[in-house]
Amino acid sequence: MRIIYTDDRSFDAEMARIQNRGKTVDSAIAKVVNEIVQDVAARGDKALFEYTKKFDGVSLDGRSLEVSAQEKESALKSIGARDNELLKLAARRIEGFHRKQSVTSWFTVDDDGVELGQLIRPLDRVGIYVPGGLASYPSTVLMAGIPAKIAGVGEIFMITPTQGKGVNPLIIAAANMSGVDRIFKVGGAQAVAALAYGTESVPAVDKIVGPGNVYVSTAKKMVYGIVGIDMIAGPSEIVIISDGAVKPSIVAADLLSQAEHDEMASAILLTPIKKFALEVAAEVDSQLKSLRKMGIAAKAIEDYGAVIVTGNMEEAVAIANRFAPEHLELMVKKPRELLDKIKNAGAVFLGDSSPEVLGDYIAGPSHILPTGGTARFSSPLGVYDFVKRMSAISFSDKSLRKYGESARRFAEIEGLDGHGRSITERLK
Repeated sequence: MRIIYTDDRSFDAEMARIQNRGKTVDSAIAKVVNEIVQDVAARGDKALFEYTKKFDGVSLDGRSLEVSAQEKESALKSIGARDNELLKLAARRIEGFHRKQSVTSWFTVDDDGVELGQLIRPLDRVGIYVPGGLASYPSTVLMAGIPAKIAGVGEIFMITPTQGKGVNPLIIAAANMSGVDRIFKVGGAQAVAALAYGTESVPAVDKIVGPGNVYVSTAKKMVYGIVGIDMIAGPSEIVIISDGAVKPSIVAADLLSQAEHDEMASAILLTPIKKFALEVAAEVDSQLKSLRKMGIAAKAIEDYGAVIVTGNMEEAVAIANRFAPEHLELMVKKPRELLDKIKNAGAVFLGDSSPEVLGDYIAGPSHILPTGGTARFSSPLGVYDFVKRMSAISFSDKSLRKYGESARRFAEIEGLDGHGRSITERLK
């Protein structure tokens, strides 16, 4: 694992290279995704089934597309008691956290009799994308479905690719616990397009949420405006700030927990302690050898991993805020003192007893987080992603007379006489 010093001439360029990984979509991929999206929009089910056969090797029709009641029942019966209790534990904690995010409508009346308010309304229908195929992520189902249900979404759909192996029973169980109404056995850009435009078998939704590969992310970006989306998910990342008051093996393990996600994942340690930096780097190299996904993790560490030696802790915090990571661990003696200085991160983990992996599964907050520096302006998925806000405005005759002329004047200076007439007709 590379050791980098902040006073190196190449430091800024190297940081930019790591942070900008995955932000540029290959033009060939964009072209393919655009063709898929437009084709599904035009031909509906026929195109959806053709692409599913082409990319996943699965033959579907209108009857086999959706997970049936019998399939659900069979899957739920196949879940072992231990795994079922595990899902329930995670679901309880996720629900407990997200219920605190609920917001309600409100109204206020000022001294002039003007009544103003904000109405909170849940979305009618949302689609959750859950990666499938070689790996299954029931945790993602819980992290997206439970907040949607708490928000009061009318219908919750889920799409997940199967590659001919069927939907993992744990995915179905998590969907059942989350209040998912319908599960469709499709994935990729074609599934995103189906949710956005609707087909004969897949109703159109109002918003699409959930992570996916570059094809899924590109498709979500293309259909934004037709539907809402949560975010454009990029490669996973972790930044750890440490003062050296923790075992190097723990820091190395946490860095590798993200590196094993995919070859473009980024794992970075920031520390002002050179000796500690060298120890962690050696531990990473040592622990790599025992990972089942050693090839993936080694590639990620080689390309986008780094141990950065800073001048002091203040510089470490400044670099972390600049990076705005998906996951930020504060492995220092007094993490709460450092927390006040953190401005940009998807999720912050305090102390060496709070590994990011707990956040992946059972801590409670959603693990669907902003990546690639977007934590500078966006937030983790939550209840607020599944509601919309409407303004409510009510003027009395008295308050109209008081403020009407001011509104008419605004219309006049903006050259909109029709707007002004709307006021003057009332004031006659």
